[in-house]
Amino acid sequence: MHHLAPHVTMLTAHCSVQSVALPAESGVSRLYDAPDLADAYAVRLPENAIDDPELLARFVFAHQAAWIAKLMSVRDAIVARVGLKTARQLRSIKDPAAARERLDIFRIYARNAHEIILGENDRHLDFRVSLLQQTRGTREDRARYLILSTVVHCHNRLGRFYILAIAPFHRLVVRSSLRRAARIGWPTV
Repeated sequence: MHHLAPHVTMLTAHCSVQSVALPAESGVSRLYDAPDLADAYAVRLPENAIDDPELLARFVFAHQAAWIAKLMSVRDAIVARVGLKTARQLRSIKDPAAARERLDIFRIYARNAHEIILGENDRHLDFRVSLLQQTRGTREDRARYLILSTVVHCHNRLGRFYILAIAPFHRLVVRSSLRRAARIGWPTV
């Protein structure tokens, strides 16, 4: 039997992204009575990773794969035709006060020491994305996780059709983004 070196095993453990239940302590867990989409994915953080959820979120969104940008361009071309907000429009907000309250294409709705809640409201749907740090395990074997949760509330048929169409891509993007951030190496203290 071949044993991996400890650092290889740790790297694998820190790159594994798992589908998890929406964390009850997250600010988005009870936001919508009956969300049209609700999912959460967790990745283990190394012990020396920073513990600021906003900086972790900025890191995740700043290091996305090139194919995600291409996918967003396709999305923008389609949604612009029906009058929905595009990523390009959201990134081009120039008001300095508004820019401070944004993270990439997302508006910052709330933040505390353990969680940042991002999102956007549009005529077809509202959504929130939470990046929550959570400690799990026993006293002897504790580990810190970053959990990225998404909840969506649709306003109309367009919203329900949109979420049905993009849900598989959304899940792929979230998993890929967390995995890529872990592979690159989380910012450390």
